[in-house]
Amino acid sequence: MQLLKTLKWSFLITLIGLVIAFFYDGTAAVAIVAILIVLEVSLSFDNAVVNAKVLNRMSEFWVKIFLTVGILIAVFGMRLLFPLVIVFVTADLTPLQAWELALERRPESDPTSYAAILNDAHPLIAAFGGMFLLMIFLDFVFDEDKEHHWLGPIERPLAKAAAFPAITSLVALVWLFAFSRIFPEEADQLLLAGVFGMILYLLVGGLGDFFDGGFEDDDESDEAERARATGQVVKATGKAAFSLFLYLELLDASFSFDGVIGAFAITTDPIIIAIGLGVGAFYVRSITIYLVHQGTLSEYVYLEHGAHWAIGALALLLFVSVGPHIPEVVTGLIGVAFVAAALWSSIRYNKTHRDEEHVVHV
Repeated sequence: MQLLKTLKWSFLITLIGLVIAFFYDGTAAVAIVAILIVLEVSLSFDNAVVNAKVLNRMSEFWVKIFLTVGILIAVFGMRLLFPLVIVFVTADLTPLQAWELALERRPESDPTSYAAILNDAHPLIAAFGGMFLLMIFLDFVFDEDKEHHWLGPIERPLAKAAAFPAITSLVALVWLFAFSRIFPEEADQLLLAGVFGMILYLLVGGLGDFFDGGFEDDDESDEAERARATGQVVKATGKAAFSLFLYLELLDASFSFDGVIGAFAITTDPIIIAIGLGVGAFYVRSITIYLVHQGTLSEYVYLEHGAHWAIGALALLLFVSVGPHIPEVVTGLIGVAFVAAALWSSIRYNKTHRDEEHVVHV
């Protein structure tokens, strides 16, 4: 019941989106929008798990900002404006010309079409988003302070390797260099976009650590101390929360790259894409809130692990997709598979520990 209550706004937005699609282009548009909604949710379910981890550290005010301003950025910024920006920059067009080109609905086989131009920019998009996601994954696996290890034989050695200075950046740069050699024709684009993705991740992460470090010294230090004493999560506010908000938006952007690109395999109409992926983004937000309110991440200890391994897989697929096309169903299923496996492992872990506690008490 709680999940349905949390999803009520998403259901309403779905209805509105389908009605708009019907009046825009009839029943065919409604069907395509429905497909795009499913595509977005399946590709971004692991995103919701990671979002919940970050959102759990933010005050109620910033949670509301994430649900209002954040969703506007996600829907209109990434699902509508981002493809237009890529097209008018790479094709040397004005924004108005790019918009007119998008509405012309030329076939993708036409090299001057909106979809073809966006597809030509795929190496840049894949390298930027892939590197940002890779850094998230590496920071997670190279963490020696994790209490639990899901894939023990793999995660424990990686956690120990965290003692090596700058191991995350080192591995990411070697990764980027390796793919620039695998795809030499795209090397310049890969290196440029990949380095920029790394810089942006380090910048946002650094700002978050900087502001978070100052959180103890501000007027709310007594509240923070009380929260720690009771084992509660210290809620970030002000600049610290703003940096986390930026991080969440960049994370959402990185996750949405494959969805936006994949949507063009279904339709090249930017309005239909924005409606379908935008409604899907509402579901991802709702699932995120549900996970936060239910405390699911603390109840299922390996869920976060599964989401981060899904992020690592998505980062790999984005880089590999610079060469052969990878069907969106593969990307979506891999993410869902990791999260489902982690959930199953968490349930087993909880059952085992309950049995052990019962034996001890007996």
